[in-house]
Amino acid sequence: MKRSGTLRIFASYYKPHLKLFVLDMVCALCICAVDLLFPVVSRYAMQSLLPGRLFGAFFAVMAALAGAYVLKSVFYYVVTYWGHLLGVRMEADIRRDLFSHMQQLSFSFYDKNRTGQLMSRVTGDLFEITELAHHGPEDLFISAVTILGAFAIMLTIQWQLALVVFAVIPLFLLFTTLSRRRMMSASTAVKEKLSGINGEVESSLSGMRTAKAFANEAAESRKFAAANDEFRGAKRGYYRTMARYIAGMEFFMGFLPVVVIAVGGGLIMAGRMDFIDLTTFTLYVTTFITPVRKLSAFVEQYMQGMAGFKRFVELMRVEPDIKDAPDAVELKDVRGDILVDDVTFRYDAEPVLEHVTLHVRPGETVAVVGPSGGGKSTLCQLIPRFYDVTDGRVLVDGQDVRTLTQHSLRGQIGIVQQDVFLFAGTIYDNIRYGRPDATEAEIVEAARRAEIYDDILAMPDGFQTQVGERGVMLSGGQKQRVSIARIFLKNPPILILDEATSALDSVTEARIQSAFDDLARGRTTLIIAHRLSTIRSASRIVVIDGCSIREEGTHEELLALGGEYAQLYEAQKSVSV
Repeated sequence: MKRSGTLRIFASYYKPHLKLFVLDMVCALCICAVDLLFPVVSRYAMQSLLPGRLFGAFFAVMAALAGAYVLKSVFYYVVTYWGHLLGVRMEADIRRDLFSHMQQLSFSFYDKNRTGQLMSRVTGDLFEITELAHHGPEDLFISAVTILGAFAIMLTIQWQLALVVFAVIPLFLLFTTLSRRRMMSASTAVKEKLSGINGEVESSLSGMRTAKAFANEAAESRKFAAANDEFRGAKRGYYRTMARYIAGMEFFMGFLPVVVIAVGGGLIMAGRMDFIDLTTFTLYVTTFITPVRKLSAFVEQYMQGMAGFKRFVELMRVEPDIKDAPDAVELKDVRGDILVDDVTFRYDAEPVLEHVTLHVRPGETVAVVGPSGGGKSTLCQLIPRFYDVTDGRVLVDGQDVRTLTQHSLRGQIGIVQQDVFLFAGTIYDNIRYGRPDATEAEIVEAARRAEIYDDILAMPDGFQTQVGERGVMLSGGQKQRVSIARIFLKNPPILILDEATSALDSVTEARIQSAFDDLARGRTTLIIAHRLSTIRSASRIVVIDGCSIREEGTHEELLALGGEYAQLYEAQKSVSV
């Protein structure tokens, strides 16, 4: 992807389907042969068979031509059906590679790119690839064979008229080349604007409930209208360029037969040509015009298809910020010893953590508290290496996380995030996501331990209940408990609970806290919390504020210190009262 040109990358996707591609080209060659044979065979029949009153041979030749056109229809069926399947398979391969690459990209990439725009690249940008992959080589091949074959035969009939016909070709090529550049630029602009409007639609649909809650439908409509107008303007420019190209092509198509008849009439007057030769020439000009029209259609397909493919290549050339080292090793037999060693982390030059050192011993439960934006979640995201430290290092069992494979590292860490994401599907599938090979009994047990089992049984379809888009069919507490059940099922040696009970009411939180205590027993656990009631089981509390650790100790030690933790505790206590 890095070193090869766009066309070479595109051509490489034909390799896995080479047999199908060859079949398509062979059938295309047969179609060309039938088109080229018809005028010259008709000329032979009219010049030799009819004057010689060889009527039997004449009708035999006509029957053979009819049979050839029957075969041509069969070849067209193969080209249309299997050729399009070739394009679909190539598009699927391209989309597979793109999705696989996007899975490797780091959190920072998704922080900076909108979901709707990425969706446009995975779906809309590749839509025209099917047509280009199928029709592109086929149309070029048919056009080249037909034009060169027709030219060769026309030279044998009347070379002077053949040269006149082909004198027009350079003008057509010049016109096509200039139009191609303008259409490529216009098509790329359309792709970019379509990506933008997809981003606006995705954002508006995802936030529809918020828009309705604030009665801001009119504002959303204005935002959508602005993006829609930009797309419409880009599309208008593209169609203006395409209209000029099509108009020029139609002029050329009409002008060429006029030139043939005019010059051919002059040659007949001079006795250098007869009417049968002119008729044959006219048939070849018609045959000649068909591939020229194919070339015209190909130019439009190429512009649209390659505009999307270039955006695909651009995305494929984006390097993930987080990559496994060439000599990365698997993390095995995890004890759970975590050392954050003099870590500094900046996000887009903004300091988030500065010179932070924290040692969590195997099996220890450490709570991380502090005001919003203080860096609590960032600290815990450095451990599974969602981001890389700017300075310092993070060690798990004495091994720098940058020397470990990401898959093995994250496979040993269970995370319950503050912002719960459930996949569209059933509750059963969402719990099983924690360990795809889990048995039904294990999934049920995980639901029990997460205090969601009774809620599931009360639903109409039990574990097969659909959760809806992002879990919209469940309450906030239910979504949170489903995500907790995933971790019970995964059963990792290291736990990170990022506001894991933030969406639960006090009664449910109290019920589930004992389950958390049971899960954390014997495991290294980091608890990020705003509500201090959720960190009763923590053996140590760390207060992070202003990019660094301000306080560290037990609950009693920090209260006695009378610092930030004590103020936070008293503030929550007064609010509770």
